[in-house]
Amino acid sequence: MFFKNQTKPYAVAEVSGNANYPDVKGRVSFYDVYGGTFVVADIRNLPDSDSFHGFHIHDGNSCMPMQEGGHYNPTNQPHPMHAGDMPSLLAGGGMAFSAFYTNRFYPEDIVGKVVVIHANPDDFKSQPSGNPGPIVACGEIKER
Repeated sequence: MFFKNQTKPYAVAEVSGNANYPDVKGRVSFYDVYGGTFVVADIRNLPDSDSFHGFHIHDGNSCMPMQEGGHYNPTNQPHPMHAGDMPSLLAGGGMAFSAFYTNRFYPEDIVGKVVVIHANPDDFKSQPSGNPGPIVACGEIKER
């Protein structure tokens, strides 16, 4: 079985917008799978309703105030090879849903860190973080 006998996520981040984007809400779930993590993001009310948004795990441990901490990068890789570099979210009508597998981290590695959604897409080349623009929303990753 792909999931390790798990019907609920190992960790979850309840995502909320900052003062400039108070209507942004959603959840990012992290499932423990053999060899890595299955990530599921369901986000609502994103600005630029039909656009890509940078989506990362940051080293910060709190969204209050929303931190500009660097991407989670335990192996000191260049961008976009940070463990916390994830595919940009594509919003349609302000809503975004994404599900993907990564072998860059396990859920237990990221508990206590934060998920960050940016205003612009990640360009996957600019150093050190892909030039994704300001933070729109954030969620603290907590074990379930």
